[in-house]
Amino acid sequence: MSNNGQKDILKVAMPKGRIYKQASKLFREAGLPIPSDFDDTRKLIIELPDMNMEFIMAKPVDVPTYVEYGVADIGIVGKDVLMEENKDVYELLDLGIAKCRMSVIGMPDWKPTIHPRVATKYPNVASAYFREQGQQVEVIKLNGSIELAPLIGLADRIVDMVETGQTLRENGLVEQASIFEITSRLIANRVSYRMKNERIQNLCDMLQATIAAGAH
Repeated sequence: MSNNGQKDILKVAMPKGRIYKQASKLFREAGLPIPSDFDDTRKLIIELPDMNMEFIMAKPVDVPTYVEYGVADIGIVGKDVLMEENKDVYELLDLGIAKCRMSVIGMPDWKPTIHPRVATKYPNVASAYFREQGQQVEVIKLNGSIELAPLIGLADRIVDMVETGQTLRENGLVEQASIFEITSRLIANRVSYRMKNERIQNLCDMLQATIAAGAH
């Protein structure tokens, strides 16, 4: 492929898993013919020559990094990751998909302690929230099964995403406070947004019209 062709390809960092399925559905409804068999592919790079696009399949937490460094022109990422990672990217559009919320969670009988500990995948978000509340806490970074922390005495409370609350209920935990609502956002690399502005803006307009119509 010539350099010009390569330059014209719009590279999209797509999060694997739950968000991808909702995002690809939204893209299809906006008129972008993404083959449905890509929804379960194990490929890491998906070429869409008919649309002159390329999907880079990434872990959700890595999407803003790919976009910030320009290996992807645009990306789809949850507001939770944007708040935690604080990358230098443009946030273009709220896609309104993958809705959930960031919450403080604990046992029903939780009472304040002298040296409170909070476990979370989101240490920056948690630290900022408790600072704003005027509370001093020790934040412990975990990567999975955050709900386990209060059950085994690692932490008094946790900060995590809540979608349906089913996992909390099954483990005897309750939401104590909602920090912010989460949806997935379309983000862009700053240079790409200038160099490929027309293509990116066209995609934004198509998606925005679909969202406004409530099709997804």
